[in-house]
Amino acid sequence: MRALLAAGAISLAFTLFLTPAFIWLFRKWKWGQFIREDGPKTHHIKRGTPTMGGVVIIFASVIGYFTGKLINGETPSISALLVILAMVGLGIVGFIDDFIKTHKQRSLGLGGWAKIAGQAVVAVAFAFFAFGSPNERGVTPASTQISVIRDTGFDLMMFGSVVGSILLVLWIFLLISATSNGVNITDGLDGLAIGASIMAIGAYAVIGFWQFNQACGRVIENVASCYEIRDPLDLAVIAAAITGAGIGFLWWNTTPAQIIMGDTGSMSLGGALAALAILSRTEILLVLVGGLFVIVTGSVILQRAYFKITKGKRIFLMSPLHHHFELKGWAEITVVVRFWIIAGLSVLSGIGLFYLEWIYG
Repeated sequence: MRALLAAGAISLAFTLFLTPAFIWLFRKWKWGQFIREDGPKTHHIKRGTPTMGGVVIIFASVIGYFTGKLINGETPSISALLVILAMVGLGIVGFIDDFIKTHKQRSLGLGGWAKIAGQAVVAVAFAFFAFGSPNERGVTPASTQISVIRDTGFDLMMFGSVVGSILLVLWIFLLISATSNGVNITDGLDGLAIGASIMAIGAYAVIGFWQFNQACGRVIENVASCYEIRDPLDLAVIAAAITGAGIGFLWWNTTPAQIIMGDTGSMSLGGALAALAILSRTEILLVLVGGLFVIVTGSVILQRAYFKITKGKRIFLMSPLHHHFELKGWAEITVVVRFWIIAGLSVLSGIGLFYLEWIYG
């Protein structure tokens, strides 16, 4: 518990008090946001706002986690290091994308296939360590079974070692790619994506702590409902560190944003969220915990599909969904707060379902 509280507090203090220094530095380096001409006109005033703020979030999260562990006299676990791997790895992909945009002053950074390649490299590295680092009881950080709130019994290795291994890597890639892209697509308004990410990742601090208290080999009662997770408490610690970093960053990212987290932040947060779901055996539950990201991403898919089918017609005035409501006349802060409410309700539903499964599962 001490490591969890320390990690969250230190990362929060880092972003809350040191972000202004990064804002000054990014202005000096001319890392300013490029704004699309075809987007909402109200966004044009954001042109030049320092971007790549995800760098601050990543630094704060890593420093908060390792300092919290040091204070508690503990060594980092492989599970937490895997979350950091996913976060930093996708943060690098996002940073390259952001850097190209700011350097070339254009809306397109990395091409679609280049992003997918970067996500694939991170997914393969993640899978290699996640399935190859068992503890003394033989429990690996990730499971070969598809999980909802815990393992379902549907084991991908039943297709054989070669095919099963390929399917596992593809499954990890799908989760990491979908989640990082979902957070990235949602990052279009001041504070929107970071606020929703705080709630979703904060939920995994709660889930990890609960799984630790109800870990197999630790509980006496409700043994049938215990959790066989590699490092549940450490997953809670790294989730708390990322949540704290996000809260401190939101202070500076709220409307009007003084710094934008960019693809560096959105992709790294999406990677961390996917990693937490995989390692806590709650992969399908992520659809509910990250419900806002699913809705916003779905709006883009629907818009594009409908546009192609009808040869030019649209469902929304503009996608992603938050821009549709802006063009309908909603103030930016109104869209953000209402979407936060949706995100919060979705997260609460996910935690509620997680708890109900423990009671009645």
